[in-house]
Amino acid sequence: MEGIIRKALSGFYYVDDGTSLTACRGRGKLRHAKVTPLVGDRVEFTPLDNGQGAIDAILPRKNQFQRPAVANIDQLVIVASQAIPVTDPFLIDRVIAIAEGNHCESIVCINKCDLASGGELAAIYEQAGFLTVQVSAETGEGLDRLRELISGKVSAFTGNSGVGKSSILNALKPGVSLETGDVSEKLGRGRHTTRHVELIRLSCGAMVADTPGFSSFDTERMELCRKEELAGRFREFAPYRDRCQFQDCAHLKEKGCAVLAAVKAGEIPKSRHDSYVRLYEQAKQIPDWEQHK
Repeated sequence: MEGIIRKALSGFYYVDDGTSLTACRGRGKLRHAKVTPLVGDRVEFTPLDNGQGAIDAILPRKNQFQRPAVANIDQLVIVASQAIPVTDPFLIDRVIAIAEGNHCESIVCINKCDLASGGELAAIYEQAGFLTVQVSAETGEGLDRLRELISGKVSAFTGNSGVGKSSILNALKPGVSLETGDVSEKLGRGRHTTRHVELIRLSCGAMVADTPGFSSFDTERMELCRKEELAGRFREFAPYRDRCQFQDCAHLKEKGCAVLAAVKAGEIPKSRHDSYVRLYEQAKQIPDWEQHK
């Protein structure tokens, strides 16, 4: 039988075959091959007499993320906020760069629009070529549009702690009852409340995963992207990269750089280029031998 892993907990993988959920363990051959099943994996499994199952094989993956440990994600829904806690655009750009390197779309979802307008932040990402949606988990504003964007796809929700990922999922599917945490006014940060990754089926035909916050993303794996490849993860650079005076232009401060000219002309958002520079500097610190691991 075939199915998709919707939850991994305490050594069990809960496989959804479309009609039922079966608690499975991986066959020994998977362990010997050092292959770990991930939430989102499509697998072949055998039902056992005790009502459980055994995973026989993991089908080829479209993509995979190390932290959080999920696979076959169609799009990352990056939840941000312009109310407390205010999201640093660099955090959004870092995750978009991870997604771009994993053949995964990004949607920028700005929550708490009842408390603070997300229009300025949305404009940055719309100009850069990304879908955005402004929502309020509290009032329900924008949730119908969000349902449209995730319908029929497997989406992972991520974002810095306290921006309301679990509140949005609870609003999308009442009864999910993901635990939500209060935001500490003193710190401007929310307590982490999501304890495991789980795919949840919604009535709109979507499957969504609630994931830990940005601090749990494996940024070191992101930094293993070679600095020469980083510009390819900023899609709005594409129309300009071939116009640079030098073929090996890093788009930092070179003479005749068409990307820098586009930033100066307002055709590329300055905050996006600022994030590119920060990520480039990080990538420069990675030794060559480690980049090719």
